[in-house]
Amino acid sequence: MAIESINPANGRLLRSFEPLTANALEQKIALADDAFRAYASVPLEHRALWMRKLAAMLEHETEELANTITQEMGKPIVAARLEVLKCATACRYYAEHAGRILASEAVATEPNHSYVRWDPLGIVLAVMPWNFPFWQVFRFLAPALMAGNVGLLKHSSNVPQCAIAIESLARRAGFPRGTFQSLLIEAKQVEAVLGDERIAAVTVTGSEAAGRAIGAQAGWLIKKSVLELGGSDPFIVMPSADLDVAIETAVRARCVNSGQSCIAAKRFIVADEIYDEFQTRFVAAMEDVRVGDPMKEDTLVGPLATRRIVDELETQVKTAKAAGARILTGGERMLGVGNYFEPTIIVDVPRSCSVYREELFGPVAMLFRVNDLSHAIQIANDTPFGLAASAWTREPSEQQRLVTELQCGQVFLNAMVASDTRLPFGGIKRSGYGRELSAAGMREFLNAKTVVIASPVSEPKHDDRLDLLPYPEQHDEVSTEAR
Repeated sequence: MAIESINPANGRLLRSFEPLTANALEQKIALADDAFRAYASVPLEHRALWMRKLAAMLEHETEELANTITQEMGKPIVAARLEVLKCATACRYYAEHAGRILASEAVATEPNHSYVRWDPLGIVLAVMPWNFPFWQVFRFLAPALMAGNVGLLKHSSNVPQCAIAIESLARRAGFPRGTFQSLLIEAKQVEAVLGDERIAAVTVTGSEAAGRAIGAQAGWLIKKSVLELGGSDPFIVMPSADLDVAIETAVRARCVNSGQSCIAAKRFIVADEIYDEFQTRFVAAMEDVRVGDPMKEDTLVGPLATRRIVDELETQVKTAKAAGARILTGGERMLGVGNYFEPTIIVDVPRSCSVYREELFGPVAMLFRVNDLSHAIQIANDTPFGLAASAWTREPSEQQRLVTELQCGQVFLNAMVASDTRLPFGGIKRSGYGRELSAAGMREFLNAKTVVIASPVSEPKHDDRLDLLPYPEQHDEVSTEAR
């Protein structure tokens, strides 16, 4: 089956590619294996030079690359430009900080000399999603290549042109042939790639189903894996919050990337004291969101990436409504050409409804009224996911409870959740395990090798006849026999 690049704004086929044959795939893996043998010993300053050049190319070619993103998966053009520039910041961060992160760490073990060194693992397979087709790849690519690993990218099948563009950027920046390759393959071919003994590890960003399948195989093969999966992030608003800022941010947090983000706020949990005002203003703000052509500068919500995503979102909304939930605004797919869905707010979703615990991947928000902070934390944690949370309060005691009691990988107070190259990114529960970004992300695919060098010591003074005595274990056995 061909791998097709389709513009989600109008349904037009952009390009079509044939998946790699088994023979072509073998050649790429062999090339990566050969590349690693040489690349692991390349001086760090050389890698940093290529990485800085890569950052400069991203900045110089932002408009062209952003257009590719928008045409292929529908991201509004302004957001697409920002995504490309964010990739450049990741490249510069790791070019600058890799030396510190990779430096050997001395450990006091007198009289011996001991230290921990960080060695690359080898070929890392990256299975990446379509929603941030550049950023998701670069937050793997930059630390992996700076650490001396080499990468094989299996990108989502609906963004093949993005995958090709990223490989081209790496090669033109100077990275040696074979150090980073995009594999245009189907999902069913991933198992064979991961099963190849030359693949050292795998990182997955995607759905829970994909994470389960690849994580299970990696576990069976005893290969290192990092999983960044779904999220149903809470957005908690307490009475002391700055309501103007909270509501403005709530709309952006739900509609970021047209709602197709694992860290987009999805469940809005509001204190009873301010609930009515929040609901009224939140509904009005969502109704003002501009939906339309992603190539226009003022579009906030563009088309969803595929027709299947629209179908799934529509089914979830209908399921919630059938279970007793109410639609305050939106709730329908938009008629006409393109994969568009109305910005939507749902209330009264019963806990027994499946949608209550599912991830909504589109501009659909669930709104909850709570009695107090304890009730808010209870609702926030009542999910199989644990990626991130945004909470709005100016009370220090409430902030401390939220930081301590929320079950997730990241807590943002009075701010929208966002990934930052300088900070670890990842979740708990069904949101996955392991971390991306920062030093923690780079070290996920490094071997922490312990080295101990014994210190010379003077010969002990003792009676040579003691050497003839048995070892303690032997002495114990002799004594037992004697008894």
